[in-house]
Amino acid sequence: MSNAQKKNKEERFSIMVDTYQNLIFSVCYKVTGDYFMAEDLAQESFLAAYRNLDSFEGENEKAWLCRIATNKSIDYLRGAGRRAVPTEDIFFEQQSENGGSPEDICLEKEVKERLLEYCGRLKPPYDEIAKSVYYDEKKAVEIAKERNENVKTVQTQIYRARDMLRKIYGKERSA
Repeated sequence: MSNAQKKNKEERFSIMVDTYQNLIFSVCYKVTGDYFMAEDLAQESFLAAYRNLDSFEGENEKAWLCRIATNKSIDYLRGAGRRAVPTEDIFFEQQSENGGSPEDICLEKEVKERLLEYCGRLKPPYDEIAKSVYYDEKKAVEIAKERNENVKTVQTQIYRARDMLRKIYGKERSA
């Protein structure tokens, strides 16, 4: 692969990530119901897409990425033995029928409110960092600029806040 081809591939991938990162996370979250696992699965989905970008020649990148994310999420659920998982076709039929229902809207609001509450339980500066990343959906670079801090420092704080939130969520699930 020439340098020009590699650069073109990286630019194409970067545009895909910027365009579809929220969508792919949403797909993973809807399938797994686990906020933090959805983040990991979204990353794995983009990694798989990057590895196979050269072989993808279709026109619909969005559908292709959604299929990868769905498969990664379903594979995770099967491997974890968590519960019976519907097939992809059934899942998407249910989502098209149920998308935007009052129950879904209420549930999403409840999840966000609980997330905000859990962020508030963390000690400073992790409380603000977690809220910025997970509730306000800001990137580390944005947070670093706002807080006038080094990006690496903010990334470390995000990692630690994420770990703290995982523990809180874990305690809630076991209760």
